[in-house]
Parts: sequence; C-alpha cells; structure tokens
Amino acid sequence: MSDYAWWQKGIVYQIYPRSFQDSDGDGVGDLPGIISRLDYVKALGVDAIWLSPIYPSPMHDFGYDIADYRDVHPLFGTMDDFDQLLEEAHQRGLKLILDLVPNHTSHEHAWFQESRKSRDNPKRDWYVWRDPAPGGGPPNNWLSCFGGSAWELDETTGQYYLHSFERRQPDLNYRNPDVMDAILGVMRFWLEHGVDGFRVDVIEFMSKHIDLPDEPEDPNWNGVEPYARLEHIYSRNQAGVHPLIRQMRTLVDSFDDRVLIGEVFVFDESIAAYYGDNDECHLPFNFNLIYKPWNAEAAKADLDAVARGEIETPPLSKYFDWNASVIRKTVEDYEAAIAGHGWGNWVLGNHDQHRVATRVGSQDQARIANMLLLTLKGTPTCYYGDEIGMTDVEIPPDKIQDPPALNQPDLANIFGRDPERTPMQWDASPHAGFTAADAEPWLPVAPDADQRNVERQQQDDTSVLALFKALTHLRRQERALHVGDYETVDVGAAAHDVFAYTRRHEGGDDFLVVLNLSDNVYTLDLCSVGEKADITLASDLTRSGEVSLDNLSLAADEGLILRLA
Repeated sequence: MSDYAWWQKGIVYQIYPRSFQDSDGDGVGDLPGIISRLDYVKALGVDAIWLSPIYPSPMHDFGYDIADYRDVHPLFGTMDDFDQLLEEAHQRGLKLILDLVPNHTSHEHAWFQESRKSRDNPKRDWYVWRDPAPGGGPPNNWLSCFGGSAWELDETTGQYYLHSFERRQPDLNYRNPDVMDAILGVMRFWLEHGVDGFRVDVIEFMSKHIDLPDEPEDPNWNGVEPYARLEHIYSRNQAGVHPLIRQMRTLVDSFDDRVLIGEVFVFDESIAAYYGDNDECHLPFNFNLIYKPWNAEAAKADLDAVARGEIETPPLSKYFDWNASVIRKTVEDYEAAIAGHGWGNWVLGNHDQHRVATRVGSQDQARIANMLLLTLKGTPTCYYGDEIGMTDVEIPPDKIQDPPALNQPDLANIFGRDPERTPMQWDASPHAGFTAADAEPWLPVAPDADQRNVERQQQDDTSVLALFKALTHLRRQERALHVGDYETVDVGAAAHDVFAYTRRHEGGDDFLVVLNLSDNVYTLDLCSVGEKADITLASDLTRSGEVSLDNLSLAADEGLILRLA
C-alpha cells in the first residue's frame, strides 16, 4: 500500500466556511468554529478537509473574489486561527487543502487597482484589457457565467476588462509571465505554511485564445441558462492552460506529499489531457455524476410552463435522471477516458451544486448515492451535510445572496447556489446549533433541522450519518474498496433499475456492490460473480447474513455491499 498516496486512498470532505460553525455570534461561520468541530470531522472517517476561500474579499462572490491571497478575512478569523486549525487538523491526522482562485481577483485587489490607473501602468497587462468594438460596445460576444457580457467598461481609461464571472472579478492575463510568477509565489507561501495542497478554481479558464474571437451560438441551447447560449471554445479549455498547470504541479511536487486538484468542466475523453504526462493535475475534478444525469430539455419545458403560470415549479429531482442505465454508462465512459492517464475521482455535491438528497429525490436514494460515491474506484469528495442527508433550502427573495440568483430572482432556487450553502444542522436548538440563539444566520436554516441534525442521527444506529461512517470505515479497512479494480456486472435487462459492480484487489477480499436506484423490488441472478456472498453492509443498516447470488432479493431503494466468498 505504500505505492499509493494519501489522496488516492483517502476521502476529501469539503467545508464551506461561512456555513459550518459560527463561533462569535455574527451569523457567519469561521475558523474557530471549524476548529471546534474537528473531532466530528475526524470521526466521519475522512482524510482531508478542503476549505472554500477564506482570504480577504469584498464578498461579491463570497470569497471567490480575492483581494489578498496571503491573509485571512477578519470575518473568518486571523492567521493565528488558521495556524491553529492547520496544527489541530494535522494532530488528528487530517490533511488541509486550500481553495486557490488564479483565474481572477477581486476588483479591490492591489494588482487590479494599479492596472486600471492608466493604460501605461506597469500592471496594466496583468489583466485582459481591450478597446471597444468598432462602433462601440464590448470587444466580443463572450458571456459571463453569472449573466450578461463578460466585459465591463472602465470609464477612466476607455477600455473594457474581461470578467468570466461577476463584473467585480477581473480575469488575470497569463500571457504575461509575471502573473504566473505571482501566483506561484502565493502557492509557495501557503505550501511553506504547511497546507497539504490546493483545489484550483476553474483551472480551465486560465488561458484564452490570443485573438479573443467571437464564440458561436450553441445549436442545442436549452433556452434557459444565458451562459449556455454560446459554445465556449475560445474562452476556456485552451491548449495554453496546460503549460500553466505544469508549472503549478512542478512547484507542488517540490514539497513532500502534496496534491493539486483542478476544477475542470470536461465530460468526455479530453479530461485525460488535464493529467498531462503525470505532470499536471493529480486529480482533475470529475463532475460526470452531477452533470450527465441532468435533463436540460425537461427543465426548459417545465420552466416555460411555470413562466406561463400553467404549473407550479416542479421538484428538482424531476430533472435529474437518477437511473441505473445513465449512471452505469457515466461510470464506464469515465473509466475508459482516464485509463492509463491517472487516478480517478468522483464528486456528487459541492457549494455550486444542488444537494444530493434533493437531486435524487428521497432520503433512501441519498443513502444509495453515498454508497455509490464511497465504493467507486477513485478518490471521493464529499460535501458537508450530505452525510446527514441535508436538502436544499428554499430561499425567500429578500434573503437571496448568490450573484447569479440575484440576476435571475424568479429562478433563484433552481439556478442559484444559496439553497445548497445553508448552515450545517448540528442539533435541534435555535439555528440548529450553527450560531448563537440571538444571531441571524447569513442564510436561512433548513425548516427540518430540528429533525435532521447531527445530534439526533448520532443517537440512531440506522441513520444516514451512521451509514456514512460505516461506509468510510469499510472503505478504509478494505484494499479492494479504496484502491481495487472496478468492473461492471451485468444484471440482465429485466433489472433495469439496478447498477452492480465488483471491486477487487489481489491479496484481499473482493466485493460486489448492488444498488437499486428505484422503488421497485427485484430478484437477481448474479451467479456469474459467484455462488454465495455475505452482506457486509446494507443501505438501511439492518440486513445481514449469507445470500445466494443466483437468487438475490433486492428491496426497493436498497443497496448492498457483499463480500464475495
């Protein structure tokens, strides 16, 4: 096992600092709050914490607009608090991964303040500036991910600057090598501080086509999301990004036992390019289980009907094709795409995606989702609260915080990101134990927090939390589950709602995972795998014993991990 790095064998747990634990009663989570919950995180059986941004920021994009890469926002605490967090995490055997945001800064960053002073400022070329188009207007038709044009006119100098996201997040220009040197300096600062690696935000955006040409219309546009109207073939995923990533990787590899994770929105075989020749990302994030099942056509049809007042807004699970055939093909395609290139990874939820339990439609299927995530081959990344089955929280119009949601308030609970960022549900006390009783949480706490919370589930041996811990413990103990080979098992056409696969590793026990992604009941013939098996873990945590694989009963919404004889 010494041939495998910690980030291959382990599990990553994402904490959104604003929403995990507030220690000072201001309604916003902070570093001391996270420190106070480290024993809980350790007990989950995860190996690393990934922190969303904690840097000084005007918070126009809640920390992803960085004003100073080398400090901590007072909202979250101090550098001393960060040092304590790092030390106490390491004492518990937990790694700490920071969010790095190199594509853009805040408009308040000192670099941009200099850049916008004049056209001949030494830092002018640190950002992407262009003259207006002939006749006026933006230099090209590029769109911001948050809505509208990706260009903002600066009245002082008469030029536009590029912002791929919020207008106060100007994009850095990596054609100027000084910019890369500056970002590498930031990385070195934190690596020397002792962090265990970086999750690099929107890494594929760092290079743009040198000529900045107009982007073509997407003929398959769903008519709902403005950004999806164009095919973004010049503003992201350019060949020029790979030399930049290689420089990052070289720096990270110069320190012992660190990891480089890239946020990449690539859903075909081209994701292999982000591994490079084992000299780019250790883990290019794999979002296939989130995006492949999403049914944009169904969403468009229903949202058009909602806009006409014909129907109420349907549940999000209606647009998420959580079925065995989609999931099986997604897994198989990804395994084929990365074969021979690098170590795989899986993501089912994060701060930008609707809650897993909301997407799959029920708590029973949320159990299946966690079982899937924690038994597939590759490093799993979990999102805080998914271990207790937290769901999206409907945000009232006057409580909306997220920039894209503010641009589309009527669709805020569908395309906004506030619903999945609500406070962690610790107990049944006011504000679910997230903040002081007399405080106002920055986002509303879920209305079911008095029933769905950590304290309550810790007292229930069959809870979603109990299953999560059982899964992480089993994965940690069994080589087949954390580094073993993956192979799909044919369950027959009649069992179309069932996804089954084996995990095997030489010198250890082998496992069969059988997941029912429906409320149908099945009897399966899996004798191709073996004659008998023992139920090691059932999704309801009640079923056990030996079973015959030629006549395996599978209840509605049931998942089984079977130890093969």
